[in-house]
Amino acid sequence: MRSGNVYIYIAAMAIVTYLVRTLPLTLVRREIKNVYIRSFLYYVPYVTLAVMTFPSIMDATNSQWSGLAALLVGLALAWKGASLFKVAVACCVTVYILEWIIL
Repeated sequence: MRSGNVYIYIAAMAIVTYLVRTLPLTLVRREIKNVYIRSFLYYVPYVTLAVMTFPSIMDATNSQWSGLAALLVGLALAWKGASLFKVAVACCVTVYILEWIIL
């Protein structure tokens, strides 16, 4: 890769990022009243977070089985209404124990 191409990539990334953030502000001037669009926009942050974190959960450990077990423990505790701190600690302890047993 030539070093000149890097600046083109950075400029393209900056333009796309800028457009994605400013176009909705400039094009949508009134409140969105459509129920379907509002419900879609409501869930976008949660879906984005899930899509970004799920691959990391499976690849962050030495064994995918310990990552899967921690995911299941976290889902179960979150479903029961546990706090974020309790879920995170339980997932970390699950991975630690399973990695200790597996290795």
